[in-house]
Amino acid sequence: MEWKNIYRGLLMGASDVIPGVSGGTIAVLLGIYERLIAAINGLVSKDWKKQLGFLIPLGIGVGTAILLLSHLIEWLFKNHPVPTKFFFLGLIIGVLPYLFHKSDAKNKFKTSHIVILLVGAVIVGSLMVFQTSEGAVITNITTSTYILLFFSGIIASSAMILPGISGSFMLYVIGVYSTLISAISNMQLDIIAVTGVGIVIGILLMSKIINYFLNHYYTKTFALIIGMVIGSVFVVFPGWPAEMSVMILSVVTFAVGLATAYLLGKVEYE
Repeated sequence: MEWKNIYRGLLMGASDVIPGVSGGTIAVLLGIYERLIAAINGLVSKDWKKQLGFLIPLGIGVGTAILLLSHLIEWLFKNHPVPTKFFFLGLIIGVLPYLFHKSDAKNKFKTSHIVILLVGAVIVGSLMVFQTSEGAVITNITTSTYILLFFSGIIASSAMILPGISGSFMLYVIGVYSTLISAISNMQLDIIAVTGVGIVIGILLMSKIINYFLNHYYTKTFALIIGMVIGSVFVVFPGWPAEMSVMILSVVTFAVGLATAYLLGKVEYE
């Protein structure tokens, strides 16, 4: 068991609670993205047992963060949304130098790669137009609600595993984000279970696709990933604060986010 993955999972789980912040981006920041995709993909192969030592501690961290930090992050998101988003902006922008280095963009990027990068940025950046779609908590749970939650889990987890696209943001767009956060806070096991099954299926399906492209089109895949991460900056950016006190706090949290990305990078790569 790679118990170091618990803290990595905590960071990924915490980010997955915030609409606009991708757990895939955090995995890239931590330097485990390619291995994560390979491990998930390996669960449906004959070597599935070898992947559990990597995935189980990571899953423990993700689950613990979602259960324990959902209240805190929900509170920060509601009461201090702008400084909180600027912190995550710092994290996201802080990962870009590593991505360019990892893909050897300086030497390998050609016109086609730049076009793919721009397409990825536009696809993710365009999601910002849907930011007002979230609905109220669903209290009348019917069969159609369970079906909606199941397919929402598939869509959200498919997005969650892609850097730059937030799974929780997709839940927000679909209109079930508040319902799921409320279910986690109140331990409504039926809602958690149905959505959870959808999430597992979505992760398994998307990992197959990403693993194929990483193995066959490595540089182009990274160009798309970089574009998605850049696009997520426009989704997360809350606008410039009007109040000076909020502006100062936002600048501080942004700097903390950048410093966190740098320190995590040093810990993981050195």
